Amino acid sequence: MEKKKKKADIEALNSSFMRIPKMNTVSARDLLDLGFREVYDITGRSPEALIDELKKIRTSVPEDRLSYFRMAVYYAENEDPDPKKLFPYVWAD
Repeated sequence: MEKKKKKADIEALNSSFMRIPKMNTVSARDLLDLGFREVYDITGRSPEALIDELKKIRTSVPEDRLSYFRMAVYYAENEDPDPKKLFPYVWAD
């Protein structure tokens, strides 16, 4: 039996969120599904509140998603972000 090839999420790949270094497509997709279209849209947002909103539309949310959202909000709020802080693991609990 052949494995089906996973379809690429073209909308997420082409989104502005993919300009954030180390951002993954599933986190970008989640932000799009929450109604955000541009990186600046998440400025001032609480990553924890974003997770709470996401849990209302998803049956399960991986634990690492919070670190991606924290990194994305940091990137959105800083004109010249510290490259050392642009790794999701830096934002893990």
